[in-house]
Amino acid sequence: MDVRLSPSLLSGTARAPPSKSYTHRAILAAGYADEATVRRPLVSADTRATMRAVEAYGGTVEEEGDDRAVTGFDGRPEVPDDVVDCANSGTTMRLTTGTAALGDGLTVLTGDDSLRSRPQGPLLDAIADLGGRAESTRANGQAPLVVGGAIDGGEVSIPGDVSSQYITALLMAGAVTDEGLRIDLETELKSAPYVDITRELLADFGVETERTDAGFAVPGGQSYARDDPYTVPGDFSSISYLLAMGALAAPDGLRIEGAVPSAQGDTAIVDVLDRMGADVEWDRDAGVLTVWRSALTGVEVSVADTPDLLPTIATLGAVADGDTRITDAEHVRFKETDRVSAMATELEKMGVEVTEERDALTVHGGDSALAGATVDGYHDHRIVMSLAVAGLVAEGETTVQEAEHVDVSFPAFFDVLDELGADLTRLD
Repeated sequence: MDVRLSPSLLSGTARAPPSKSYTHRAILAAGYADEATVRRPLVSADTRATMRAVEAYGGTVEEEGDDRAVTGFDGRPEVPDDVVDCANSGTTMRLTTGTAALGDGLTVLTGDDSLRSRPQGPLLDAIADLGGRAESTRANGQAPLVVGGAIDGGEVSIPGDVSSQYITALLMAGAVTDEGLRIDLETELKSAPYVDITRELLADFGVETERTDAGFAVPGGQSYARDDPYTVPGDFSSISYLLAMGALAAPDGLRIEGAVPSAQGDTAIVDVLDRMGADVEWDRDAGVLTVWRSALTGVEVSVADTPDLLPTIATLGAVADGDTRITDAEHVRFKETDRVSAMATELEKMGVEVTEERDALTVHGGDSALAGATVDGYHDHRIVMSLAVAGLVAEGETTVQEAEHVDVSFPAFFDVLDELGADLTRLD
């Protein structure tokens, strides 16, 4: 599906979708438990992959209205009867690769073309160092993966600058090993707030973790348990698009509900907009953000801990006066697509001057006039949504290709845009 957008003025109230990051972890934590209910999870292409993985390992996930009732495998997964298809979800693959390492037999994990190009080698090496079997079938550190060996715990070192999801996978699996795990980081940890999310959620399921001088540790012999339902908070990665569209196209203000403070690093988008000069207010107690169309000025932003914000910030920079420089971005190249290159390429199609470096992207908003164009979504939900926001304020019509990929994290994105007053047409 393609979507065509024209310049629009927005107003009204939108609700943030539930957090994808918390949903993945909560569904898998419930899988590690005997049983648990996850209240109002995000149900999207990515999180459905994690739900299927929990079922493959011997659990069940049942729909109860907006909730999901999970009967888990109580700490020790079964060996799946078939290949675990993670589709396009890197989070599913990495987190459940840790689960596979607990099994007595071997599990095969794979995904679509994009996922089979993403790096898994450091996690495989860590599992092998713990005595498990962890191999890439093509010997290139990428899926398909063959994993098993019933690891018992121990000490392992792993780089921290490729993906924080490796640490999350090991922490979640390590809690139910006999010995527990000590994880030493070989390099500085990137995307550290995602590990904070993991530790926060594990504590909510009764699992203890520790921050050590060298990295992290999780004691063994623990059980996942939760008596009352776990409620998934709103997703600040998705809120970033709502804030951006408000700051660019809502003169009378856009109200965003579900913005409850949490460990999510992407809450940084509120500070970024404030630094750029946006008129934005956050009632943290009520979980409500309000933002008005504002004159923006370029700033320098590190995305070392917030890689998912790069596409949003790049779009804001295209409209801001002066330069917006996004730094510490090399790891953003290893997402669903190379998001640094994708945003540079597509914004240039829209008349924006950019400078792309290996670990940085500078958007020269003051030298640009945003114009409508036909732009590629790269099969990537974050690229699609960011370019759609740009289309709200570009002169002329903008057609965003492959727009259906918003289903990965914000399935109702274009419905919300429509309700807020955007001039858009879905093209089959």
